[in-house]
Amino acid sequence: MQHDDRREGAEEVAPEAAQAAPEATAKPDADALAAALSERDEMKDRLLRTLAEMENLRRRTEREVADARTYAVTNFARDVLNVADNIRRALESVPAEDRNGAEGALKGLIEGIDLTERDLSKTLERHGVKVVEPKGQRFDPNRHQAMFEVPDATVPNGTVVQVVQTGYVIGERTLRPALVGVSKGGPKPETKNDGKPADAA
Repeated sequence: MQHDDRREGAEEVAPEAAQAAPEATAKPDADALAAALSERDEMKDRLLRTLAEMENLRRRTEREVADARTYAVTNFARDVLNVADNIRRALESVPAEDRNGAEGALKGLIEGIDLTERDLSKTLERHGVKVVEPKGQRFDPNRHQAMFEVPDATVPNGTVVQVVQTGYVIGERTLRPALVGVSKGGPKPETKNDGKPADAA
């Protein structure tokens, strides 16, 4: 009989132990899951930050490469502008009537210099160097350098009325400002609704 009592007692304890066991294992599992989720979120955040940094780096590198392509010849182009100026001076030193009436070797020389100037201008344009044409435009200190003022009541104040030396830009940057004469004494320039001059970009 004692043997049977022990077996009954054992049977009574067994269900309690079976209930306690899942509770004991469930708590560590919940903690492990929470830790895993936290680690996952942290890794996801790091991944997103790294991807964003890589995208920014890619864009910055592309911009720097594009700038290098556009502006790599800046110093060389600035030096070549002196050559262009000298060619223009050579052409302008021959009066128009003499140029039109030139014959023989003189005519060939003038045509050769003129052709050289045009070819040089096309070469500069091919490399992103363009002439600034400021006459009649509102004075822009980023593109023009005022050398003197010209009293003229018929032209809006601050308008470029004379170009002393041609200006050039390379890409979006000023390579050499145009040396200009600016009107003085005329009416104020017209402005758009935003307060900028009507001819401003």
